[in-house]
Amino acid sequence: MSDRSDDWFRDPAPRSSGRGGSGYPGASEPAGSVFGGGNRGSAWESGGQQASGAGYGKAGAWPEQPPAQGGRGGGPAPQYQGGRPAGSGGGYSGRGSPGRGRRWLRPRRILAIIALVVVVVLVLTGVMYFYLNSKLTRANVLVDYAARPAASDGQNWLITGSDSRQGLTRKQERQLATGRGIGGHRSDTVLLLHIPSSGPSVLVSLPRDSYVPIPGFGMNKLNAAYSFGGPKLLAKTVQNVTGLQINHYMGIGFGGLVNVVNAVGGVRMCIPQNLNDPAAGLHLKKGCQNLNGAQALGFVRTRHLFATQDLQREQDQRAFIKALLSKLTSPGTLVNPFATVPAAFGATGALTVDTGTQLYQLVQVAFALRHPETTTVPIGASETLAVGDVLVWDHTQALRMFNAMKNGQPVPKRLITGSKVG
Repeated sequence: MSDRSDDWFRDPAPRSSGRGGSGYPGASEPAGSVFGGGNRGSAWESGGQQASGAGYGKAGAWPEQPPAQGGRGGGPAPQYQGGRPAGSGGGYSGRGSPGRGRRWLRPRRILAIIALVVVVVLVLTGVMYFYLNSKLTRANVLVDYAARPAASDGQNWLITGSDSRQGLTRKQERQLATGRGIGGHRSDTVLLLHIPSSGPSVLVSLPRDSYVPIPGFGMNKLNAAYSFGGPKLLAKTVQNVTGLQINHYMGIGFGGLVNVVNAVGGVRMCIPQNLNDPAAGLHLKKGCQNLNGAQALGFVRTRHLFATQDLQREQDQRAFIKALLSKLTSPGTLVNPFATVPAAFGATGALTVDTGTQLYQLVQVAFALRHPETTTVPIGASETLAVGDVLVWDHTQALRMFNAMKNGQPVPKRLITGSKVG
């Protein structure tokens, strides 16, 4: 039996419960008691809810706690109800600070990374451009002279493919069937590319056996101008007979063509018949196939297999140029650095251009050659003369073609013969 009074746990004086009663039963409760009498005055009612009425007072209640710090701010502590923060629903009401590990995902940082990548790409592209531009072989081909035609609409490019063996070893000459001990230089391919101010480009073949006046040498075959005075004399001859000022020159030799084709991984061509020409080192079966550099060189050189010889070869050359440039400028090549870089190095190292031509202009030509209108200068007759078998132009129709280019007009459709692989 305890010596303590049974009312030791009560407050000194009863208080109103706030529920219409008179307070706690019993007489008085000691000051400083922790628990009030009965269930009504408990600090925590059933269900874990904090009592809002009497029974929880400063004198006999739980000691007051310092406010909790929630989230980042210093607001009051959340009010707990039923073991959860008041108004929180299923979770805690305040949001914590985001994890530091996710900061790299912030938009500002992502944009900074993208900007850095773009800057690096632009710098590398600029460095590569100037390096490749310096790799071009330049020659003083286009010079002014007294009777030179005046500048006219668009741009006119003289494109030549010479039989130069420069850079080829004896073994390569045997493999490519280019012949040995051949002196001088000849141009088996002479093309005029007209890029108008508006409308499609026009690619015109000028047959090597064209019978034309060569300044200082009289009448002769067109490719003789290349032999007599190189590309400079050839350019002067072409300007005189067409009436067009040549703005740019581009030339490529045997070895250069082989390197460019191999650099782009070959060129796909569809051959309508078997082609076997030992003189050109060519042995191809009928059908669509990917030509490597050696096969491509043989394909654009062969002429003895065709009834029209050079005239069919020129069509094959134009079709091949279109296929080569289409692949070189295709999205699959341009977006692939493993294809673009070798192709760019192969092309720039193989070309000879005039002193005024820059790399960006060669890029323009490449895109212009993707889908040009193609034809051969109108031919009037073929003859056998002292200089050999020659082709005589239809001068009336030829001048009509060149005058249309000069004046920025479309070339008459009847003069566009197209290109069909033989």
